[in-house]
Amino acid sequence: MGKITTTTLNKLKANGEKFVCITAYDATFARLVSEAGAETILVGDSLGNVLQGHDSTIPVTVEDMAYHTACVARARTDALVIADLPFMSYSTPEQALVNATELMQAGAEMVKLEGGTWLSETIHMLVERGIPVCAHLGLTPQSVHALGGYRVQGRTPKGAKSILADAVEIQDAGASLLVLECVPAHLAADISSKLRIPVIGIGAGAGTDAQVLVLHDMLGLSSHTPRFVHNFMEGQDTIQGALQAFVTAVKAGEYPRDEHSYE
Repeated sequence: MGKITTTTLNKLKANGEKFVCITAYDATFARLVSEAGAETILVGDSLGNVLQGHDSTIPVTVEDMAYHTACVARARTDALVIADLPFMSYSTPEQALVNATELMQAGAEMVKLEGGTWLSETIHMLVERGIPVCAHLGLTPQSVHALGGYRVQGRTPKGAKSILADAVEIQDAGASLLVLECVPAHLAADISSKLRIPVIGIGAGAGTDAQVLVLHDMLGLSSHTPRFVHNFMEGQDTIQGALQAFVTAVKAGEYPRDEHSYE
């Protein structure tokens, strides 16, 4: 397929073809994820949990993200590299621009930030200056304390309407991708069908354009595994086999199944 760009992902959505995102935080796994055929790699602030041992993503710094983004960018082949802007690193458009610039110069090809319509001005500013944006709605881990814990979002009619409105406005502000996390499957499918931009789901059912999982979760290495995760090491002899199994399952529409979704 060659180097993956936002144009590639838009074509896949238009053709109804699923694509894959997997987190990676170092050169070795960036290479393996790329070789397995994942179109996108997320350098997630989930590194705070799986690498640093924190109980949330909140302690992660821009410096942490830049270091791991550089490690991933050196080793990935064709995959598009997305890097998280960590907690409170984009509270104003100007702050977002400074910190997104650092991540892009470290090797990111897109930055991801969590939040709804309040980010419209920030997204517009970044995109206008040549920094592609992936937005993130639903369960937003950086807001876990404000949300009252890791809870499914959008289950009420009011909540669902709010997430859809945020998604449309974020798209109109210029976002290239949207992650939906822990929302009912029917809501995620509805949003995916109404947006022009590709939607990546995690705990959001099978109706999105792509799926993402945290590397350590899908390899069965995490101490707590969310219900939407399948351990892809089961039945595999190697990590490479597990990564390939995940890519194959997503593209074939075999993952996620109903038991990995919320209603």
